[in-house]
Amino acid sequence: MLSVTADVFRLAEVFTISRGSRTEAKVLTVRVTRGGLTGWGECVPYARYGESLESVAAQIEGLPEGIGRAALQEALPPGAARNAVDCALWDLEAKAAGRRVWELAGLAAPGPETCAYTLSLDTPENMRAAAARHAHRPLLKIKLGTPDDMPRLEAVRAGAPGARIIVDANEGWTAEVYRDLAPHLLRLGVALVEQPLPAAADGALLGLARPVPVCADESCHDRASLGHLAGKYDMINIKLDKTGGLTEALALRDLARAEGYGVMVGCMVGSSLAMAPAVLVAQGAQIVDLDGPLLLAEDRENPLTYEAGKVYPPDAALWG
Repeated sequence: MLSVTADVFRLAEVFTISRGSRTEAKVLTVRVTRGGLTGWGECVPYARYGESLESVAAQIEGLPEGIGRAALQEALPPGAARNAVDCALWDLEAKAAGRRVWELAGLAAPGPETCAYTLSLDTPENMRAAAARHAHRPLLKIKLGTPDDMPRLEAVRAGAPGARIIVDANEGWTAEVYRDLAPHLLRLGVALVEQPLPAAADGALLGLARPVPVCADESCHDRASLGHLAGKYDMINIKLDKTGGLTEALALRDLARAEGYGVMVGCMVGSSLAMAPAVLVAQGAQIVDLDGPLLLAEDRENPLTYEAGKVYPPDAALWG
């Protein structure tokens, strides 16, 4: 039996990016029950990719009973629906085998990884204060994406002078804004800039200097995306809600590395259940941004452990 339910998790505070603000995380939880065992997974439908809770639930509910992971890859396109079902099937397989998912996937035992903490888009004053509150963290991610982001950059660096910083513009800059900011990113010690230009206009990156690594997010979904990234990006951001699950995420990671791209593993704002399979993909990644649960006021039972700036692999009681 396959079931899908909608769940809502309150955020600890308002979360803002260049496309808008939210106060809660709305997710879909998928459960697959066979042989007296239940595997589960979570996805976060994303309007940027034409998804809604209703449309994704309909995709999931339209799947045939008994579908396996191999058939699933053909039955649904990359996206949130396939992600939740794929991860639920991995969890079910692990429970049926009495083994962990990483063992079934032929992966090394996972360990903790340094995890970014995201500061949402705000006034320079508020972003400096937020940076100061989180200056003890080893890696901060700051949401930007306006024509006037230089004061925000300066403010965050002043608030957290010792932290490693990455920047996410969420497609909010033009080529001109990026060109003006690029040398300052280097001056302020920014380690990476994520999706500076809209995916539909990222061809402009072919003619622009990249003094710090540029990472594709909205421009990279699955392995089919890689052919369009050459000469524009240095890294890719792998999110399971884009790849359509752990199966494709692992394949994308391996192919991207073989083609010379650095790897970042990111997330939508969801619970520990959504992050759990992504921790396996994040092993050895240059940047790990799986802080969704840290932004929540409430989480799943048996949540992931976040300690000393690191995210730890999931306990079997949560997933996998």
